[in-house]
Formats: sequence, C-alpha cells, structure tokens
Amino acid sequence: MTNPFANIVEHLDHQKPDHKFFNLKKLGDPRYDHLPFSIRVLLESAVRNCDGFLVKEVDVENILNWKVTQSQTVEVPFRPARVILQDFTGVPAVVDFAAMRDAVKKLQGDPEKINPVCPADLVIDHSIQVDFNRKSDSVHKNQELEFERNRERFEFLKWGSKAFRNMRIIPPGSGIVHQVNLEYLARVVFDRDGYYYPDSLVGTDSHTTMIDGLGVLGWGVGGIEAEAVMLGQPISMVLPEVIGYKLRGTPDKFITSTDIVLTVTKHLRQVGVVGKFVEFFGPGVAQLSIADRATIANMCPEYGATAAFFPVDEVSVEYLKQTGRDLEKLSYITQYLKAVGMFRDYSNTAQDPHFTQVVEMDLSTVVPCCSGPKRPQDKVAVSEMKQDFLACLGAKQGFKGFQVAPERHNVTVPFQFNGAEYSLSHGSVVIAAITSCTNTSNPSVMLGAGLLAKKAVECGLTVKPYIKTSLSPGSGVVTYYLKESGVMDFLSQLGFEVVGYGCMTCIGNSGPLPEPVVEAITQGDLVAAGVLSGNRNFEGRVHPNTRGNYLASPPLVIAYAIAGTVRIDFEKEPLAVNADGKEIFLRDIWPTREEIQVVEKKFVIPGMFKEVYEKVEKVNERWNSLKAPSDKLYTWDPNSTYIKSPPFFDGLTKTLEPPKSITNAYVLLNLGDSVTTDHISPAGNIARNSAAARYLTDRGLTAREFNSYGSRRGNDAVMARGTFANIRLFNKFLNKQAPSTIYLPTEETMDVFDAAEKYLQAGHPLMILAGKEYGSGSSRDWAAKGPFMLGIKAVLAESYERIHRSNLVGMGIIPLEYLPGDTAESLGLTGRERYTVVIPSQLTPRMTVDIQLDTGKTFQAKIRFDTDVELTYFRHGGILNYMIRTMSEN
Repeated sequence: MTNPFANIVEHLDHQKPDHKFFNLKKLGDPRYDHLPFSIRVLLESAVRNCDGFLVKEVDVENILNWKVTQSQTVEVPFRPARVILQDFTGVPAVVDFAAMRDAVKKLQGDPEKINPVCPADLVIDHSIQVDFNRKSDSVHKNQELEFERNRERFEFLKWGSKAFRNMRIIPPGSGIVHQVNLEYLARVVFDRDGYYYPDSLVGTDSHTTMIDGLGVLGWGVGGIEAEAVMLGQPISMVLPEVIGYKLRGTPDKFITSTDIVLTVTKHLRQVGVVGKFVEFFGPGVAQLSIADRATIANMCPEYGATAAFFPVDEVSVEYLKQTGRDLEKLSYITQYLKAVGMFRDYSNTAQDPHFTQVVEMDLSTVVPCCSGPKRPQDKVAVSEMKQDFLACLGAKQGFKGFQVAPERHNVTVPFQFNGAEYSLSHGSVVIAAITSCTNTSNPSVMLGAGLLAKKAVECGLTVKPYIKTSLSPGSGVVTYYLKESGVMDFLSQLGFEVVGYGCMTCIGNSGPLPEPVVEAITQGDLVAAGVLSGNRNFEGRVHPNTRGNYLASPPLVIAYAIAGTVRIDFEKEPLAVNADGKEIFLRDIWPTREEIQVVEKKFVIPGMFKEVYEKVEKVNERWNSLKAPSDKLYTWDPNSTYIKSPPFFDGLTKTLEPPKSITNAYVLLNLGDSVTTDHISPAGNIARNSAAARYLTDRGLTAREFNSYGSRRGNDAVMARGTFANIRLFNKFLNKQAPSTIYLPTEETMDVFDAAEKYLQAGHPLMILAGKEYGSGSSRDWAAKGPFMLGIKAVLAESYERIHRSNLVGMGIIPLEYLPGDTAESLGLTGRERYTVVIPSQLTPRMTVDIQLDTGKTFQAKIRFDTDVELTYFRHGGILNYMIRTMSEN
C-alpha cells in the first residue's frame, strides 16, 4: 500500500533532492500546533510508517485528536527509530534471537528472517565490578578481571554482532549505556533511507529515559518487547496523558542537579504520573544545562512516568556542539525541527501546548537532599538526615524502618584494619561510590565533587581506609576533564580512584567489603550505610551488608565518606577535626555553582569528546583479540554455564492452542508492596548457600568463579534458580526476610526454586499474590522469564510497574489486578487457598474474570491485557512465540 500521507513529503534542502521529510505542518490541521511536543514525535512516526496494516490512518487521527483520545484508553502503534541495550539485558536478547533462529528452522522457515531491521546499539557496561579500589591501577585490574570472568559472554556478543545485521556493539570500558547514548549515539534527527525524521528509541534499561533530556523521546521496555521492535514490530501503547511540568525560578548557588531531581521525584510521586508522559516547560528550563535535564529525565522510572521529555532548544544544539557532533548535521537538525514545529523556545509562552494537567515547581525552593534508606522516592533533606536515620533505626520494619531495639541504637563494634583500631556503629558509612549515569554524565556535579575534594585535602581531611570508596565515570570524557582541571589527584588522595567505566555499584557490582568490616557488621547486627550517586537503593541491591543506602550528589558522597557516618548534622557538627585541631564544616569546603561553572567552561571542550569517542569502537585490544564464530546459527556448548539454549520454544508448533483456565493453582509466594525486580531476579552476587550456587558447584565451579546473576542471564538454569533469591525478600508465609517459601502440601520450608520444582513435578500450576507496585525498579526481562521457568501462570497484585507488566504479558503470564477497593486482606486471602482463574474463550482488553477458591469463595479481578495486541501475544503463549510463528510463514 502507498503511504496515504505521501502528499506531505517535501525536500528540506533543494540542494539535496534525495533527502526528504514528512512535513506535518502540511497536514493543515490546527490541532497539531496544540499537541505536546512528545506527542508530535508519536504522530510523525505514525504518519511516516502508515501502511494500512501495522499502522493505519485511524491511528494518525487518534494521535492528532490526542486532547480527546488521551482519556479514552486508545491504543496506538509506535515505531521507534532505534533500540538500545546494555549487556545484562543484551545477552539474553541475543540468546533469544539465536534460539529463535533454531526454532524457525525446525518449523521449516528461513532462520535468517530472525534479524534486526531496526538499528540496535548494545553497550557493554554492566559486567565490571569494584574488586580493586584505592589504587592507581584499579581500573586496569578491574577490567582484566571483567574479561577473565566474562570472556565467554563477550565472545557470544561478538558472534551476535557478526551474525545479525543492524547490531552495533560498544565494547566494555567505553562507559555507561545512557551516557554513551547522550554523548555519542544520539542522532536527535535521523538521516536514513533518504528521509529526515526525529530520533526516538526504546531501550532494555529503565533509565533509557535519560535521553529525553536531549529532546530524544525514549523510554525503557522489557527485553522481550525490545526484541520484537528490533524484528520490525511496532510497540502497541495506550496513548498517554501528558503532564506539563512548569519550572520557574533559579536554584540557590549551593544546589546541585541531584538535589533538583530528588525533589522532582518526590513531587511527581505525590502527583501520580504512572503510565504518563511528563513534559517540561517554563522559563526555569532555560536555567538547566542538558546534563541537568538528563539527570532529571534519568530518574523518570523512580517517579513512575513513562517518559520525561525536554523538547529540543538552542541549549540542546549547543550541547551537540560541545560534545563534538558534526556541524553539517547540526544545521539540518535545527532546520528540520523548526520546519515541523518541534523546536522549542522555552521563553515563548505562545509555544506552550495543551497538557492533561499542569504542575509547577519553583527551583529556588530546592534544598540539599538525599534519598533513602531503601527507596529512591524517599527524599530526606540533608539538614534532617541524622534525625531521619535515628527515626528509621527504631521504626517498624519497612521502607523507613529497621526495627532495632532502643537499647541497641548506640552499639559500637571495634575491629582491626591494616594494623589500626577502628569501630563501627549504626549508620557508619562503609561504601561511598561516585557512580551511575544519573550523575557521572553531569560535569557540574563531577567537577563539584572534584573541587570539594581539593578543598578537603587542603584542609587536611581524609577518608578512613576501610570505607570502600570508588569513582566509576560514565565515559572516558569524565576522566579527561577531571585530570585536565587538576582535581583528579585530590579525588585520588581521598580514595576516589577511577575503578572502571560502567554501572558498577549502582547495579550492585560493588564487590566485596573488607572481611573485618563484614565481621563487625555481622557481630553487631549493624545497619551499615552505603552512600552512592546512583538512582537505585533498593534493599539487597547495593551490597548485602549495607542495609541503609542513600542516593546523594557526588559532592555529598565525598562529604559522608569524610564524616564516616550518616548520623551527622552538617549544619551543627564538623565533618572532622584536622591535624591542627581545627573543626572543618561542610560549608567551609562546599563549592558554589559559579566556581564550578568557571572550571566547566574552561575544561569541558568538544575536542575531548571527539578524541574519546573516535577510539571507542576501535582501540580496545582485549575486545579486538576475542575470537568469535561466524556461523549464522549458533553452536551451543552443552558444558557452558554462561550461554545455554533456553527451553522457551521447546515443543512449539505452528498450530495455535486456545487459552485455558488456570485450575487449582497453589500460591508460591505471598508478597507485599513494592516488590522490585531486584527481589524477583537479583543482579548481584550469587550467595554460596543458594540453589544457583549448588548448580554451579555441581558443574565444577568454585565460589570465586560464580560471578553475578546479571552476568549469567544467558543461562536459564542459573537464572531460574536465582528467581526470588534475594535475601531481603519478605514472604508473608514466613513473616520474615528470606529467599525461601513454604511448600504447602507438606508445610516444609525450602528455597523458592526447590519448592517450585516440587510443584512442577506434581503437576500443580502456580500463582503469586502481591500488593502495590509489583515489579518496580529496573527493566528486567528475567523477572518475567524466571517466574515462567518456575511454572507461575499468573500474578495477582494491587498494581504493577509498567515495564514489568508488559514483560509478564510477553512471557504469557497473566497479570491479574484486584478490583478497586479490593486487597488480599479485604478479601480474607491467606495464600494457602487454591485458585482457579476462569479464562473465557472471548477475551477483551482489561476485562473482569472470576477467580474461584477451593474454600468455595469467588471474587473478581481485572486481567491486565491492556491492548488487542497483548491479547494476541497471550494467545500465542508470549511475544516471542508469536514472532517465531509469524517468521515461519512462507
């Protein structure tokens, strides 16, 4: 079919007749000029890709009519311009593609049809751990260990880059995926196949939204959904409401972008933006650099929105110049965006679109803050940190409570380290990490940390040697400007050596703590603290021995490291007393925004970005030396503990079976609110007493060779055993935190995997009961694949995190939601009942179904299949089964 909107195609520059664009202004529709800028990106994609099959004219009309349709649960398709992956999610995606090729071949199809048609970039950034720190060669030693542990995974990825078209691999040691995306990969405007169009993307990491700060619309999706997009399928999405977030005022000179984003996160959590777009506007936006905007956009998952969009303006173009982008490209970027009405002037109120709702924030009201001790949305003003921690210490076990008996609040435990005597108490800082793309992409906070370190050293301040300090920049550019500006030496003197280029502590790759520190924490049952400049601080994520974890700006990370505790009031108490007996307060060494801007303007220059990124894909000797097979079908090694052909497609036939009711299911786990993907499928260390450890030990591996769960996502046997293996998982059956459950037929307590195995052998289907925000946290497809492997057929929860719900659908697991007002408690559910979920032959999106209990009770719940496309995936047993059957058709 010819595109029905071909009549609005025109040349952008008549000197380039082979370069065209769809001029949305030529639609001649007055509604266009009132659409939010983020919705205009969806509209352009629908217009350009309108083929009458995957994208129809009615879809274009629905998007144009957004002001009306946004409140009507209208489904629209979206074809993003590209896909981005990191290696923790990228490895299982390539494993799935390899297994899908095998499955298509078995069904007499052409296996090479399984091939990305949408450009994909895979950045290897999640594998490196902080094994070495406080040494000048830490980064080289950590990178050597990274290759030693992950060689097999890296060889597999290298095979994938050869076997599949349109897939580019950014080698390890280059930086964090979202910072590399911001500084290097982002096009802002695509020039492909003779057309200009807006850059847009989906990524297999929830913080993909960081790119929204540059005016590129993007968000995180499940790895399973991303695979379908790579194979040419549009994303089916409900047309979102758009919250206009108006920024005004000027931040105080001592405020960092981290303080702003933690304040915005708490505010938008209160507003309620789950499943919605947030679009920023107002005069305050002009006060923010692209790095500041990217910091705010990065934490979009923490406030629950789908995207956090800052439309392109002059500041965006200046950033592209600063990061060394091609000047010819900059000219057509500006020309194109102005031609289609997507270039923003934040001071021009006449450009302000219609929004679903407008909320405001005055930047002058922001105060220095942290978030914690267990969730990123729990903002704490720095002035209240000491008081808040003490309150949490005694409060009931929960998001803001550790339930430590009052008589134990002041316990101290002495220990020896490197021949000297120290002591730990509740609130002692044992990890201080400048880490995560949220902050390391922002020169203002990184240079701010460097300037604070310089002043601290000059005042004679130090950091205790047992505190695990680390600096893991998001790209080589950061190290470059920290060295050039002269602050790197001062950071090093405080223990903040560069340990690697990747997510590291933020993803849980914090590495081991010194043994004497672990023993002291264990002996005193202490609530030790980690302070990191990251975006996630869920229980059990950062490190098993840090029960209290706080997100903070890089300068504050250093401040708390110097203080050695979070039990400090910086206004009233000194950071430390120097050798001269002088009390040094935080205010004595804190740099102002003006000081930072002077240094940034002088040292963060385009030449740095060009020099670093010209080498990124070529100058990596370890990567270049890797050998990889060139066959189109992967030859699986049956002895591999990293890469294994998954059983997802075993027994798959071309014939479609009708969906069946779930009959007499047992509840495997009875869970509460805010169960995260870290609880469901941990990314960190494999505990030595876990089911996964037993599996690896049986295959001849030692504990030193276990590596992390994240690194073993290419092996379903390890990942199934790691499902619900988080030591901080609170199971109501046990009424305590443990990676265990009760096998109900015999009342035995055992590991979750072992119980699931027994249910599976007995032929019993399984379910999970949960509370609010089930699956919040990182985008993690194994948080759906793992439960699928355990035999879980449905989850019944009060609400779901957006990406996790779609991942469950993608694996054929039914997401059930209590009706408004209903909860497990109100319905009297204990989880010990057996559940029959009645699935009618004619399913419709969001329909209500009956759930019958073996007690005779019946109640209703909503099936959270939100679109017709999701129903199609479910009927096929999941999105990948659907793609295989589609690709197998002649």
